[in-house]
Amino acid sequence: MGKLPSDVKREVLVRAQDVTDPEHGRDPYKRPIREHFLLGVINLDKPRGPTSHEIAAWVKRVLDLKRVGHGGTLDPGVSGVLPVAIEDATKVVQVLLPAGKEYICIMQLHGDVPQHRLETVLTEFTGEIYQKPPLRAAVKRQLRMRKIYYLDILERESRLVLMRVGCEAGTYMRKLCHDVGEALGCGAHMRGLRRTRTGPFMEKDSVKLQDLADAYAFWREDGDETMLRKVILPIEAAVEHLPKIVVRDGAVDALCHGASLAAPGVLKVDSAIAVGDLVAVMTMKGELIELARAEITSKQMLEAEHGIVAKVDRVAMSPGVYPRKWK
Repeated sequence: MGKLPSDVKREVLVRAQDVTDPEHGRDPYKRPIREHFLLGVINLDKPRGPTSHEIAAWVKRVLDLKRVGHGGTLDPGVSGVLPVAIEDATKVVQVLLPAGKEYICIMQLHGDVPQHRLETVLTEFTGEIYQKPPLRAAVKRQLRMRKIYYLDILERESRLVLMRVGCEAGTYMRKLCHDVGEALGCGAHMRGLRRTRTGPFMEKDSVKLQDLADAYAFWREDGDETMLRKVILPIEAAVEHLPKIVVRDGAVDALCHGASLAAPGVLKVDSAIAVGDLVAVMTMKGELIELARAEITSKQMLEAEHGIVAKVDRVAMSPGVYPRKWK
């Protein structure tokens, strides 16, 4: 089975050691349930029919929330993984939009094609391809490059081909099927589509709308939060695919106020961070503080004695969770 870029394991590079104060902050999975509502994400299994916006509105109404956002639009006729961020977690939903996607697609061929010919042509569509968005797309129709990480045939029945496709965000599966048909010389169209992955969110862990409604009812009516904790995940689940920087307790509150991250505050960094990369800045307890843009590489972060290593992109943690240690 193929992999998305975020599946590549990074080495954790240790710059310094420190201890964290148990009086401040906590393990994200041990937050009180009401904090989960403020900093939560839901790996939702969208059904066919409603739009992604309609699903987000439904979640907002059922959970009695003020803010809800989703991480990547699915057409009404497409089902599958639709991450939904609630309340303050909507600040980081942007990180899911460019994340790699995986789809299970049914392609209908318009003519008879030998298996070896089909496999050869599909191989040619693995890697970087050019696509022009379809007429009804919500973006400008201009030729652009997208990457197909893997394209596997799962099953075939005559002219129907079941495929698993791992691709860069913004890839149009309908257009991919059309272009494959053109390359084969017989024509083809997309017959069905289901998204099975968005960044760190997998189909196997997704929950249905009814599961969410039931979990909320159990909590409201019986005080049982067991099921609710399974369907509403902490905000940190949305950044699992991003490279991480772990900082000292003393640096946390300054970052919450929008300060840039300086080298002395860094304890650990993931390997292979490049200048300009979006990174998740974390506490020692595994809490997300902010999203930031790397100013230097992982190696340079490890060796730098002073200077800025990353600049804030979006703050996720509220000030005051950790004590102020800056002037």
